[in-house]
Amino acid sequence: MLEAKLADAVILKRLLDSIKELVTDANFECNEEGLKLQAMDNSHVALVAVLLQADGFVKYRCDRPMPLGVNLGSLTKVLKCAKDDDVCTLKATDDADVLNLTYEGKNSDRIAEYDMKLMDIDADTLGIPDTEYDARVTMPSSEFARIVRDLAQLGESVRIDVSKEGVRFAADGEAANGSVLLKQTDAARRKYADYGNERDAKKEDDEDGDGDEDDQEGNGDQDMEDVEEEDGGEFKARSEDEGEGEEERDGAAAVDSDEEGEGSRKRKKAQKATKAKRAKKSDDDGPAGGVAIDLASHVALTFSLKYLVNFAKSSTLSDTVQLMMSNDVPLLVSYDFGPGHIHYYLAPKIGDE
Repeated sequence: MLEAKLADAVILKRLLDSIKELVTDANFECNEEGLKLQAMDNSHVALVAVLLQADGFVKYRCDRPMPLGVNLGSLTKVLKCAKDDDVCTLKATDDADVLNLTYEGKNSDRIAEYDMKLMDIDADTLGIPDTEYDARVTMPSSEFARIVRDLAQLGESVRIDVSKEGVRFAADGEAANGSVLLKQTDAARRKYADYGNERDAKKEDDEDGDGDEDDQEGNGDQDMEDVEEEDGGEFKARSEDEGEGEEERDGAAAVDSDEEGEGSRKRKKAQKATKAKRAKKSDDDGPAGGVAIDLASHVALTFSLKYLVNFAKSSTLSDTVQLMMSNDVPLLVSYDFGPGHIHYYLAPKIGDE
């Protein structure tokens, strides 16, 4: 018996939209860890691996390992019948030939049920070896999608060159050539460091606030509160000290000077608070731009743009994408999202200049 309840149907909808053009039929392998899908495209050039973890579901029950053979095109059509914010429940009994999908509206009493026929798909699960990649590029998924779409207008292939200078995407066409160079920035490297799985841990560390310069630039909610409290204390202390000094001067002049100083300090404090809020908002937004590169050695490989454009459709699932490369090894394009991840593997073109 399988029962998997997902809080938002939009996750499944976007997931299927990302892979339906690469893979026609595939098995969702269900076990106590979650739902897994692994399949190759018809030309055996690209491999897609999907994981939806059990703890990413509102409710998950799988009594024994079982395959769910589905036609991805048909499943996509059934999922289009769900609203993005519907609670989606997948059900299948042992040895069932039907997958039941139930959509429940969060703000209404609407409950929709659909039954889709399952298929017997004979597919071997390929072992994906652990690879130490020579280069890892972390960048905004929207930027990656834009680059490969633009270069696909010029040619069929793109050369991805990762060096200390940055990552360069270059395509040669019959009528025009084009290249895009993205340089690494220290700010992006810090933002992307362990972003995702360790983001919550980073926030907890930031909230401890040790008062150093980096913390005062808006790296956590608690830090910004601490800075504002400290600034307020300093301004108040200076105001009191100056007030005592003014008592020794002429009374009227002291009052005027003190009022002007207090007004100036209030303006400065307000400006500082505004900057702090802007810094905090920028940090809370996550990696909004920039490129981070981990490089062991220079890597330059050529890939089919048609496949990369398909991979880039997963940018709807995650704001961040990782490209992992080594010479003579398939490219790994990785998207991490709430309940799991999607990995694409693409063989490089050999002898393509």
